[in-house]
Amino acid sequence: MTMTFLKNLGLVLLIATATVTFSTTALAEAKESRIAWSTVDAIDLIISKIKVAITAIDADSTCEQVTILIREALNASKEINASDLVDKDRMKANQVLKTAKNHAKECNLIDAKKELTQAENMFLAMKIRDLKLQNAQ
Repeated sequence: MTMTFLKNLGLVLLIATATVTFSTTALAEAKESRIAWSTVDAIDLIISKIKVAITAIDADSTCEQVTILIREALNASKEINASDLVDKDRMKANQVLKTAKNHAKECNLIDAKKELTQAENMFLAMKIRDLKLQNAQ
């Protein structure tokens, strides 16, 4: 009987703490040394880095250089702090960027360029939708 009581008490306490706790990331603020980008600005940064990678492919840069540029675009995509919908689309676009990076590692720059163009269009669509949502509010 005591064991059943303790199990029930433990379960009640677990549920109580789970409902009372909240996300600290929702309340987190950017550090002074860190730039907090708006969603549109972060997407613009990513698009510009993708364009640099496409330009590098057109300028016959080495596979390693293109891979580094694509990795920079992937790292910049981490700066997007937005809704779940935008984050879901960001993850899909990141998959395309990762595929482009893998193509660049394999020196298949033609396919890498196609993937980069596709990723650029995906980020542009996110930007347009985010701007429409901002204007609607």
